[in-house]
Amino acid sequence: MGKGQWLKKRTIPILTVLLTIALTVVLFIYRDQVAELGNYGYLGAFLVSLVSSATIVLPVPGIVVLFALGADPNLNPILVGVVGGTGAVIGEITGFLAGYGGRGLIEGKGRVYTMVENWMKRWGSWAIFVLAAAPLPFFDIAGVVAGASGYPVWKFLLVAWPGKVIKYIVLVLAGAWGWETLLPYIS
Repeated sequence: MGKGQWLKKRTIPILTVLLTIALTVVLFIYRDQVAELGNYGYLGAFLVSLVSSATIVLPVPGIVVLFALGADPNLNPILVGVVGGTGAVIGEITGFLAGYGGRGLIEGKGRVYTMVENWMKRWGSWAIFVLAAAPLPFFDIAGVVAGASGYPVWKFLLVAWPGKVIKYIVLVLAGAWGWETLLPYIS
């Protein structure tokens, strides 16, 4: 293997992982500013979801903001869920890239990683869809597994999108209905 090939084979994956980690840390540090994006209606729902899903493992308050947007009478909760789910699935590309770039770096797989990897081997696209729709924190790991296993990014996004949209619609509707139910008791 020539020097140029070696450099490309080793440097690009390491830079991809480092970029993903740096993005996660920066978004975590500025999570309060991310929450303020919710003030921009549908665009805010998209941006909050995009940014909060771009972090890997570290929490950014995207779900809380979308839940609150469900209570905004000027916004259609279904549309907020669709826009939020779309932003979320695009943000999940960072986890996919971390897996893709870190293929050679992933050695000591954890228990959850192995479990998600086995689900994806057994059920393929259905596992990605269900993990995207489920209110579980495993979807970041599903993105890493998909990237590391060479799953096509277009297929990952296509399968994850309806799952994320369903999850976000339910979340935003819960915010809308929950807020309306609580309002008489707190006013």
